[in-house]
Amino acid sequence: MNSRRFVGAKVMLFAGDELLVLRRDFAPGLSWPGMLDFPGGLAEGGEDPIACVLRETREELGLALDPGLLRWVHLREVDGRQSWFFAAHGPASLVDEVRFGGEGLEWAAIAPMDFVNAPDAVWPFRGILANYLHSGQKKPGRV
Repeated sequence: MNSRRFVGAKVMLFAGDELLVLRRDFAPGLSWPGMLDFPGGLAEGGEDPIACVLRETREELGLALDPGLLRWVHLREVDGRQSWFFAAHGPASLVDEVRFGGEGLEWAAIAPMDFVNAPDAVWPFRGILANYLHSGQKKPGRV
């Protein structure tokens, strides 16, 4: 990984058959305001992709994910900047452990295809999730 190019990480986080998502807020300069998004965000202080997505998931949903649940599934590059996408599958009871951290407007547990088909979901992420769901890689695994 070229650390100068890595900027952030997201996780498609499943609680049983549901996908945990956030609704972005309307902060000035924020891309895709008000849209549905995956947990994750920008790297801080030299973080690698795993450290970044684990920290962001803690901050946004109050969840301390086991890094062993993360499976790398996609690298998105825009203007030479890389964002890593992971998938993680937890039990349905993970929903009960969520403690919304206040980043964004709200969180929800939804059917994955509802995100794929939602006109108010971040459009590039809709395709990333659709590709993942159709890939047959929906088993937990190591990065």
